Amino acid sequence: MRTIAVTMPLVWLAWLVLTEWVPMFPLNDLRADNRRERLGDAAVNYPIPLLIAGGIALGYQASRIAALVLCLLVLAGHVASWWLPYFGISTAAQRESYTRDYARTLKVLPVQGHVVVPDVQHMAVGVLTLAMTGSTLAVTLTR
Repeated sequence: MRTIAVTMPLVWLAWLVLTEWVPMFPLNDLRADNRRERLGDAAVNYPIPLLIAGGIALGYQASRIAALVLCLLVLAGHVASWWLPYFGISTAAQRESYTRDYARTLKVLPVQGHVVVPDVQHMAVGVLTLAMTGSTLAVTLTR
């Protein structure tokens, strides 16, 4: 389980890098005008899975707990960024960002009646986030 728990954050990171830098329309909608924002997001987001994987790999209970806390923060951020807005709880900034950056991307959820709809790219992030959190929780509880 420890190997899975170390690997999941790295898979999560690889997915982010792939979808944020490799054009794959309609999975993502990379444009020159959002490159600077993507660089900022990368500077904030990319170290987190490395810290999670490192915390698990260290093998200390305190480092595993710290990794779990980071996972829970990532999960909370994902829910706040995509699922709360999908169910009608969003800020003007979220709606504007969604319209600008994700309105043309691939979706499988119903769009009608929703201002913000998680696209396939971010649904995969959610699944990977759950897997990362679950494997980290399992390792933290079994040691």
